[in-house]
Amino acid sequence: MNSFSTEAQTQPHGWSFHSESVVYEALAAPFRPIFAEIAASAVEREISRELPFRYIEALRDAGFGKVRIPRELGGGGATIPQFFRLLEELATADSNVAHAFRGHFAFLEERLQQQDEAAIEFWFPKVLDHKLIGYAMAERTEETGNSTVLEPEGEGWRLKGTKYYSTGTIYADWIVVAAKENDDFCSVAVPADAEGVERIDDWDGFGQRLTGSGTTHFRSVRIEPGQLIRRFDPEDKPEDSYNLAFLQMILLTAIAGVGRAALRDAVEFVKPRTRAFGIPGKSSPKDDPLVQRVVGRIASLSYAADSLIENNARHLQELYEAKLAGAAKPDDFVAATVRTFEAQQIVIDLVLQLTTLLFEVGGASATAESRRLDRHWRNARTAASHNPAIFRERAIGDYLLNGTAPVTRSALVQKALEERYEPESKAAAHERELELPSL
Repeated sequence: MNSFSTEAQTQPHGWSFHSESVVYEALAAPFRPIFAEIAASAVEREISRELPFRYIEALRDAGFGKVRIPRELGGGGATIPQFFRLLEELATADSNVAHAFRGHFAFLEERLQQQDEAAIEFWFPKVLDHKLIGYAMAERTEETGNSTVLEPEGEGWRLKGTKYYSTGTIYADWIVVAAKENDDFCSVAVPADAEGVERIDDWDGFGQRLTGSGTTHFRSVRIEPGQLIRRFDPEDKPEDSYNLAFLQMILLTAIAGVGRAALRDAVEFVKPRTRAFGIPGKSSPKDDPLVQRVVGRIASLSYAADSLIENNARHLQELYEAKLAGAAKPDDFVAATVRTFEAQQIVIDLVLQLTTLLFEVGGASATAESRRLDRHWRNARTAASHNPAIFRERAIGDYLLNGTAPVTRSALVQKALEERYEPESKAAAHERELELPSL
């Protein structure tokens, strides 16, 4: 399956070991040698800014992209807690690689929870054939919006526009693109190697440098009718999904993995050292009570972050099962979003604390460029900046005080559509709805 043969990594310490542990161990076993190889080369890639193509290819070939697809359909059958536990193992090896899979798994999760047969028939065979999916949604224009357009051509369209923050798209086989046809919001699926697609590694963030979050150009790319994934309309129900929570959880898991990596590096830094600041001759920093206290504090902060991820993953699994059983209510999805926002506030703070505290285990040698221990703080800070926590903190308060549900991207699209069609009579709106193509 792959050529990697290094030993598996230490387990994340926040995850409970219960009856499904044996199942999880079998799920994780094929990927751990790859995780170990990724971890071993992480500093070298950071220094040389080498994109991890070979490792993502190895994970793809090993079936990592299909772990959430049910076993009866040919996938790994991972539960949501098992998935996030596995993703944290990968993030501990390199948070960049885990982050690069964000669009892939979020897109698949939405198909899983909605149980859209047409979408499943289109996408699952591709993923089972080891294809990866990337997102191209955001833009860097003068104002927030979507300037990427679909221009009709025959029975299909031409896709024209430029996206940025295209995380993982440079590694993907298919790209999901947000676009507009006239004033209609829609999303389309584009083969990454289609004529007119250009992916550029120009992401210049000071952390998460290898996620491939740069520019993607779509220069008159031909789009066939079957590539139209969804056309939004005012009848959409954006609250009937936990996808916003799932997307955020992937980021939080990457950040928690940074915490685990920082703990690992703190221990590895201290153990072999034979001198310490202010102590003449040889000494043993690992026996120093102050150093022990720092490492203990780092471990405790990391454990707390892990525990929040585990708890939230368990709640999402319960909601997923309720959704499939037809027992989930709109308020349940809002609660899942708010709970994830609450976890976001604390996980970010915990990991930023410990990645700063890391430098207290040694003197100036801990700042050596060759060690790149600063990458942990930079990676956590960058991942935390993707969805600013301060906005989410306000949303939590607004929900608790006023009952206002957090605004999702789908809700923003819905509002724009409602405003567009508000002057229409109900009969005209109904006729327009009937004219929409099947999704």
